[in-house]
Amino acid sequence: MSLLPYALARPFLFGLDPETAHELTLHSLARMQGTPLQWAYCNARVDDPVELAGLRFPNRVGLAAGLDKNARCIDGLAALGFGFIEVGTVTPKGQPGNPKPRMFRLPQAHALINRLGFNNDGLDAFIANVQRCELRQPGRRGQGTPLVLGLNIGKNASTPIEDATRDYLTGLEGVYPHADYVTVNISSPNTKNLRALQGDEALDGLLGALAQRREALATQHGKRVPLFIKIAPDLDEAQVEVIAATLKRHAMDGVVATNTTLSRDAVKGLPHADEAGGLSGAPVLAASNRVIAQLRTALGRGFPIIGVGGVLSAADALSKIEAGADLVQIYTGLIYKGPDLVRQAATALKNKL
Repeated sequence: MSLLPYALARPFLFGLDPETAHELTLHSLARMQGTPLQWAYCNARVDDPVELAGLRFPNRVGLAAGLDKNARCIDGLAALGFGFIEVGTVTPKGQPGNPKPRMFRLPQAHALINRLGFNNDGLDAFIANVQRCELRQPGRRGQGTPLVLGLNIGKNASTPIEDATRDYLTGLEGVYPHADYVTVNISSPNTKNLRALQGDEALDGLLGALAQRREALATQHGKRVPLFIKIAPDLDEAQVEVIAATLKRHAMDGVVATNTTLSRDAVKGLPHADEAGGLSGAPVLAASNRVIAQLRTALGRGFPIIGVGGVLSAADALSKIEAGADLVQIYTGLIYKGPDLVRQAATALKNKL
């Protein structure tokens, strides 16, 4: 258990603009990681190893992409007790993202809306940060099962959608030597037309190109890095079935379900509910679980699914597994509930499974 209860820090952080609070938290983690100050917030990791996609995860609870877009705080985040961490989304070139303000809290709904737009420092800076983290130093990955690191890639806003594959291939080549797995983000609602890549022909072309390049990279680097595809919750059953068939056809290794939602049904009338962007947190739980269940039916047993969206309690994490997920990820729940949520969820999944 951390020495500083999150309940003491949350009122201060929630008194700040959401993006200011976000950046302050990351700055603090970056400064404290690897120092004795890390003991102020660290949590013991629940030991519950599981094999998935050829990887051995220390436990079933991970950090979703989006919190640490530039991979600045991998070691600090690892100290919170996660079994795996996903950083990014990174684009080939650095970009500022969308104009501010672009993050909004909806506390009554335990939710966030963001329209950040893949703001990041670019692929070179991202890779340099990954290489510097202690977890990637030879012989220094900690005791027990090593934490698994996922690297999440996207396309630049300035790249026309018809040229998106080029950006994804650039990202894949850059992160491949440093990743335990790579997630291809085609579902953010904050990059124009990005979700069009989830359509039948576009997805087929993208995954075909990624699969071909991955085989070349596997030969070049002497290892086969699993590829996961991150999809949206705003899909109907027919769209999910097409995506599932395409994932299997191109031998993808897994799917991350889901990203944020454009729906506002669950937050109508609340302050900031009409802001543009993706809604995360408690309101997306049901939609995410619906897509997970449809994916499991379409993909069958054994195809890896990482469930993300609306996990704010141990019961929420269990609901993801019951819907058909193998692992779960947390982001907005960490903001509302704090680091103890990681331990609570991992313990519940260990006891259940």
